[in-house]
Amino acid sequence: MNRTIKPAELKPMLSQVTVLDVRRKADYDADAQKIAGATWKDPEQVALWSDTLPKDKDIVIYCARGGSVSNSVVDHLRGKNLKAGFIDGGIEAWKKEGGATASK
Repeated sequence: MNRTIKPAELKPMLSQVTVLDVRRKADYDADAQKIAGATWKDPEQVALWSDTLPKDKDIVIYCARGGSVSNSVVDHLRGKNLKAGFIDGGIEAWKKEGGATASK
């Protein structure tokens, strides 16, 4: 898994990866949409939930715009030898590219 993934690259493989929404709570609460199938995880608590993730599956995370939150969470997950990457541009890029979203 590459460190970053473009929305267009993720679309065909969405059902084969674990997708995690790691937007800060305020950003998550302010948006009524999430990527279809994604589970929200508090980025401030990554040390508490990272051990529950599958070690044999690619993990794709996203934040609002694919910046510091995504980078810090991916660094943590990769430090635990997890196959993790993040959406380049975050959920904003995903929506712009016509990616499927769902109501929370």
